Amino acid sequence: MKKRPGEIALPFDPAETARDAAVIFIGRIRTPWKTRSDCPRRGAGNQEVCRIELDEPFRLGLQSVEGCSNLYILYWMHEAPRNLIIQSPAFDDKTHGVFALRSPARPNPIALSVVDLLKIDETGLDVRGLDCLDGTPLIDIKPYFSETDARPEATVAWRAHAPYPGRRSKDLPKGNEETED
Repeated sequence: MKKRPGEIALPFDPAETARDAAVIFIGRIRTPWKTRSDCPRRGAGNQEVCRIELDEPFRLGLQSVEGCSNLYILYWMHEAPRNLIIQSPAFDDKTHGVFALRSPARPNPIALSVVDLLKIDETGLDVRGLDCLDGTPLIDIKPYFSETDARPEATVAWRAHAPYPGRRSKDLPKGNEETED
């Protein structure tokens, strides 16, 4: 991955030194996006229907999911670099620590999306609101509880002052369009 000015990489690849946490993948996510540059950022506004395919032993866990309008989907961003500890987001002219960002580049590339549940069947789910590559490994599915999960008062102070808050990299001025958020 091409680094931006000010970014700092760890002197090692966390994937090579990690102890096994016994995380297992319970399925795969099917999307229309084949490359990272095709993939939307922060899937909330994305209208594409994506398929979550559960491996056979985990399908029984879908019982009662049909009553959920929205779900949390946790997945492993398998093509993301894992060693960038200080990053320079495409939408800001300052650097930030990885834990202050939602960048896919992180020591444990776990993503979390809130999706709309469209359909459920015996092998998986059709959802809207994902932002991952086709074939992305699925970690978990959880119900979204609006009464306890929503935090409208939450803030991220640095983001309010970013030159391009909330902008996708393809919408940025010339020179930033090939970078990742």
